[in-house]
Amino acid sequence: MDTRIVSRFALACLLIVTGLLAQTGLRQAAAQDDPLRVVFVVNGVLGDKSFFDSAAEGMNRMEAELGVEADILEAGYDRARWEPALAEAADSDYDIIIVGTFDMNGYLTEIAPEYPDTRFIIFDDVVDYSTGCCDNVYSIQYGTSDAAYLAGYAAAMVSETGVLGTILGAEGGPVLEFAVGFEQGAEAANPDVEVLQAVVGGANPYSDPAKGKELALAQIQQGADVIFPIAGSSGIGSLQAARDESVLAIGVDSDQAALFAETDPAQAEVIFTSVLKNVGQSLFLAVEGTIDGTTEYGTAVTLGLAEGAVDIVQDENYNEVVPEEVRTTIDELREQIANGEIEVEGAIN
Repeated sequence: MDTRIVSRFALACLLIVTGLLAQTGLRQAAAQDDPLRVVFVVNGVLGDKSFFDSAAEGMNRMEAELGVEADILEAGYDRARWEPALAEAADSDYDIIIVGTFDMNGYLTEIAPEYPDTRFIIFDDVVDYSTGCCDNVYSIQYGTSDAAYLAGYAAAMVSETGVLGTILGAEGGPVLEFAVGFEQGAEAANPDVEVLQAVVGGANPYSDPAKGKELALAQIQQGADVIFPIAGSSGIGSLQAARDESVLAIGVDSDQAALFAETDPAQAEVIFTSVLKNVGQSLFLAVEGTIDGTTEYGTAVTLGLAEGAVDIVQDENYNEVVPEEVRTTIDELREQIANGEIEVEGAIN
């Protein structure tokens, strides 16, 4: 055989092997003897039974199933602590640093370029890649308005008063996408529906259960018989108002009926569905993809109904409250949204 052909073949094999070694390097680092180090910097605290808790579940799962060393750093609700917490994590030799929400976007885009060998994941928002700052950042967004559309349709169909209530932590970003999709779905079911909207606001919009409860009670007094809080821990107060006044409620981000089932069955009973944002699952897949080389840093991904990243809970409560013919229609709507036949106004493209 021509020695030149052998040399070319050997070189090709070497390049292939080198590529495979590069792709599997992080997977080897995730082994028990040299685990990949991952930290979730929480701009808040755990215990919201929705958004942050879902992310924490993903951290627990990646530690159990991927063999990584997964830490959680709770920075609290004092905004002055968020940037220092992220900087501390960046200085601590973590391989992957995870943050969430638009509130952390600015801090991330400042810090990420200073640590080019560290990978960053931001969920529920996207960095501005056009600035060239963030080749080491992977952004995850969710098509939550699509799932909220289904919840809005269900809410309008089961409401006896024709009045629905929504409580937002703050008026903007992904929270508003929930609200827009919910209202569009409700109006598709009942053009005459009235959707009330209130905003917690203030210094701690996502950690004020008392304010969330106050706003929900006011909406119930105005005739709302379905309450949909999109407000983190503030929403727990809104759910309590629905429980106390015996009206229906819709959970957010996680299956909140299941979360309350053991500790507060009366609370769980009034939550007839939840709009799911599977944050934990998306983070698990992003880290798994980092290990096997399929997660493309420097890009953003939007996950929706088609990917199973968002949906509504269809459990026993749902089946009892929502009539069968309405459930059938909602299943059809889900398919129509997923394949593009229905365009939801608040959807991220």
